[in-house]
Amino acid sequence: MKMFGDISSIVSHACCVFLFLLWITLGTAVVDVVGSHQGIPLSVVKLWASAFGGEIKSISAKYSGSQLLQKKYKEFERSVHVEEIDGLKLVKKLAENLEEMFHKKAEAMKRLVEAAEEAHLQHEEDPDLQYEYFNAVLINEVDEEGNSMELGGDFILQPNDHFNNLSVNLSLSVVQVPTNMYNKDSAIVNGVYWSEALNKVFVDNFERDPSLIWQYFGSAKGFFRQYPGIKWTPDEHGVIAFDCRNRKWYIQAATSPKDVVILVDVSGSMKGLRLTIARQTVSSILDTLGDDDFFNIIAYNEELHYVEPCLNETLVQADVANKDHFREHLNKLFAKGIGMLDLALTEAFELLNDFNQTGRGSVCSQAIMLVTDGAVDTYDAVFAKYNWPDRKVRIFPYLIGRESAFADNLKWMACANKGYFTQISTLADVQENVMEYLHVLSRPKVIDQEHDTVWTEAYVDNTAQQMKDSGGPVMMTTVAMPVFSTKNETRNKGILLGVVGTDVPVSEILKAIPKWKLGIHGYAFAITNNGYILTHPDLRPLYEEGKKRKKPNYSSVDLSEVEWEDKEDMLRNAMVNRKTGTFSMEVKKTIDKGRRVLVLHNDYYYTDIKGTPFSLGVALSRGHGKYFFRGSVTIEEGLHDLEHPDVALADEWTYCNTDEHPEHRYLSQTEAIKLYLSGREPHLKCDKELIEEVLFDAVVTAPLEAYWTSLALNKSENSDKGVEIAYLGTRSGLSRINLFVVPDQLNSPDFLTAEDKEGVFTADHFPLWYKRAAEQVPGTFVYSLPFNAGNENKSVVLASTAIQLLDERKSPIAAAVGIQMKLEFFQRKFWTASRQCAALDGKCSISCDNDDINCYLVDNNGFILVAEDNSLTGMFFGEVEGSVMSRLLSMDSFKRVTLYDYQAICRIYAESSDSAHSLLSIPGGV
Repeated sequence: MKMFGDISSIVSHACCVFLFLLWITLGTAVVDVVGSHQGIPLSVVKLWASAFGGEIKSISAKYSGSQLLQKKYKEFERSVHVEEIDGLKLVKKLAENLEEMFHKKAEAMKRLVEAAEEAHLQHEEDPDLQYEYFNAVLINEVDEEGNSMELGGDFILQPNDHFNNLSVNLSLSVVQVPTNMYNKDSAIVNGVYWSEALNKVFVDNFERDPSLIWQYFGSAKGFFRQYPGIKWTPDEHGVIAFDCRNRKWYIQAATSPKDVVILVDVSGSMKGLRLTIARQTVSSILDTLGDDDFFNIIAYNEELHYVEPCLNETLVQADVANKDHFREHLNKLFAKGIGMLDLALTEAFELLNDFNQTGRGSVCSQAIMLVTDGAVDTYDAVFAKYNWPDRKVRIFPYLIGRESAFADNLKWMACANKGYFTQISTLADVQENVMEYLHVLSRPKVIDQEHDTVWTEAYVDNTAQQMKDSGGPVMMTTVAMPVFSTKNETRNKGILLGVVGTDVPVSEILKAIPKWKLGIHGYAFAITNNGYILTHPDLRPLYEEGKKRKKPNYSSVDLSEVEWEDKEDMLRNAMVNRKTGTFSMEVKKTIDKGRRVLVLHNDYYYTDIKGTPFSLGVALSRGHGKYFFRGSVTIEEGLHDLEHPDVALADEWTYCNTDEHPEHRYLSQTEAIKLYLSGREPHLKCDKELIEEVLFDAVVTAPLEAYWTSLALNKSENSDKGVEIAYLGTRSGLSRINLFVVPDQLNSPDFLTAEDKEGVFTADHFPLWYKRAAEQVPGTFVYSLPFNAGNENKSVVLASTAIQLLDERKSPIAAAVGIQMKLEFFQRKFWTASRQCAALDGKCSISCDNDDINCYLVDNNGFILVAEDNSLTGMFFGEVEGSVMSRLLSMDSFKRVTLYDYQAICRIYAESSDSAHSLLSIPGGV
C-alpha cells in the first residue's frame, strides 16, 4: 500500500517552502501544487515523497509485525462472533454494580452510627473527667527533655500502600482538635472518651470491606476522630485550621437543604471594626452553605441594597462560584445612615415566599440571618404578618460588638421564630458562634431520628503527602450520616452529637466500570443531582500540572461544560432529573492534552444510581466502538501464552477483585486469573468475559514474541539501532513489548510504563497511540512524537497501526501495534530521500540544502516532524509559517476546528501598582 503525501510547493516570502503533509494513513498519493519553484520539478517532489513514505512504512510494518498479527487474527475469524453493545442494558447493569458498592459504604456508616449512639447512651457526662487520648498533632512528639508530649505518646505508624504509602495505624484512630479550641476542655474530653468505642467498629468495617479508606467521626463539639490513625502536621504558623463542622459532608448530613436570606446592617453605627466583624460573619455563614442551598445577601440602612444588584428579588445556588462572587462584593459595603430593619425583614420574607412558590430552591428549611449591632424594636407586626403562626422561617440574629443594650430584642426575635441568638464581640468569636445555627436547623432531623445518607460532590483529597506520592490529584466523594443523642431526657431537645463519614475514591467507581466494554473511545461518567461532575475523563481539577494546583471551582464543573456540544442541555437535564434514556450527537474530543482532535458520533445512555444523588452515563462511539467480538481458546493454551515474559495486563483494570479479601491483595492480576481458573478459590470474584477475551488475545498474539525475538537476534537487522521498541495492545488490556536495544540505550525509557499515563491502559482511557491508530484505515500507520522533541537531544517517533478483525468498517478493532524509533533515525530517512532521490533520468540535482528553500515534514494535525532547524520539531506549523498555514487552510489541506474549553482559568498578574494587568489562560484553551 502506498503512502499518502499531500505535498505542496508553496511560495512564501523570498524563499520556497516545501511542505510534506505526512498522512501515511490513507493509502494513495495526492499532490497539490500552489506555487512552484522553477528549479524543482514536481516529479522530483513526488519521488521524494514516494521514496521516504515507502521506506518508513516498510520499516514500521516489518518491526511492528503488523502483517503477521493481521494474518493470525484472520486465522481465528471463523471461531469468533461479533456482537453489538446494548448501551441501555450496559448502563443499567453498571448502575446496579455501583449501587451495590455505594450500599456497602453506607452500611459501614450505619454500623458507626449505631455504635456511637449506644456509646453516648451509656456515658454519663463528668465535668471533671481526666482522660489521655492520642492527639493527632502531638503523637510521637517529645519535649526538650525527651519526654513524650501530653496527649501524645508512642503511636506506631507504618507505611501502607492502600493509603498511598502514608504511615498509618490500622488498630487505632487519632483525635484532631482545632487550634482555636482547648484540647482538654471538659466537653471535648467527654466526647473523646465515649467515642473511643468507634475504634472497634472502624477496624471491623475495614476487615469487612478492605476497599474502605478514611473513616471518621466529626463531633458537634468540634473534635475529629480519624481512622486509621495518622499524624497531622500544622502549617508554617503552627496552626491547623481544619474544623470538621465546616466541611460539606458534615453540614449536608446535619441539616436539610435550606433557603437563606442574609441581612447585613450597614447603618452608621456599624463603622470600623463592627463592619469588619460583620463581613467575616457573613463570609463564615457562606462557608456553611452547600450546593443544595440557595441564598442572597441584602445590606440595609434607610434603603435596601442587594449586594449583587444583578440578582435582586431572587435566590441563587450556594455553589463555590456564587459564594466567591458575593464575597468580593462584601468588601464594597460601607456604613452610613439609619438602619430600617422593618424594611429589610419585609423584603426578606417576601423574597423567601415568592421564591418558594416558584418551586425552585431547596423547598425545605428557610432562614433569615440578621447581622446587626442592635434592634430598637421587636418588629412583632412584621412577624405576625409573614411568619406566624406556622413559623416556617427561622430567625438567627448575630449581635455584633460588646454592647448588649439591644440584646433582649434580638433574643426575643430568635425565640419567637424558632431561631437562635448569638453575640459576636471579636473576630476570634466568629467561626464558633456562626456554627450554632446548624444545631438548631438539625433539630427536626434529630427529633424525627432521620438518619439520612448524604453524598458529597467530588473533591481533591487535601493530604499533601498523598498528592505527592500518588503523582496527581486523588478525587474523592464522601458518604456521611448524622449521629443523634438517644437519651430520653434529651430526645425532645434534638441534640446532634456529630456526623460519621467515609471517603470513597473516584477510582473505586471506575474499577466498577469495565473499560473494555466501553471500547476505545467510549467512557462512563457520573454527575450529582446538581449536574456537577463526579467523574468524567475530561474533568481537569488541576492547573500548572507540575505544581498540582487546584482550580478554584474544580468541584462544581457542570456536565454542560464538558459535553458542550449539547447546546440544549438535553443530556444534562435528563440526568439531573434521574431519568433513564438515550441521546446522540456528534462531538469533538481532544486527545494528547488538547493538541489533537477526533470527530466522533457518540451515543449516550444514562440512568440513576439508586440510593445516591448520582446519575450514571455511558458514551459509546459509533462504528467499531459499538461492537466487540468474542473468541474462545482452551484454558491451558491461554494460560500458557498469558505467562509469557513479554505480556502485561492493564494495571488499573479489574480482571479479578483482589481488594475484597486480604489474602488476595498481594496477587498480581495474572496470578489471580490463574487461581480463579484453577477453581481452588471460590471467594475470588473475577470478570469471566474479560478473562476469556484476554486468554484469546494471548493466544492470537503469541507468535509476535518469536517474530520480534528473531529480528532482535539478527545482527544485520536494525544495525544502526534506529528502532528501539515494538509494542502491541489489545482491547482486553493485554500488551506485549519487545526491546531491540538494551534498556540503557532507550531514548524514551518511560514509554509504556506507569510513568507514561498517556501511553498505557488506565481506568478511563486507552493509550493515546491506540486511539489515534483506531481512527485510521486499518493497516496504515500514524506517526507522532513528543511535543518537547526540539528541546531534547534524545527524542522518538511512534508509528502505530490498528488491526481489524474483519474487513467491514463496523468491525471492532482487535488490537494496535507499533514501534518506537529514534527521532534522529526518522529524520535521517527523510533527508536521505530528499537529497539522494533517483529520477527517471538517473539524476536529481536540486534538493532542500538550497539556502532559498525550507523543507518541513508535517503530520495530519499540523505539527512539525522534521525541519532543517531542529528546534522547530514538535511545534505547530502555523506558529512557524503562519502565511503558509493560511494558504493550506484555504486549499482545504487542513480544516480549522473550533473547540471551547470551559475549564480554562485566567490569572491576573500585576508587575507593579501602576502596571497593566495581563491575563494568562491556564491551561490554554483548544
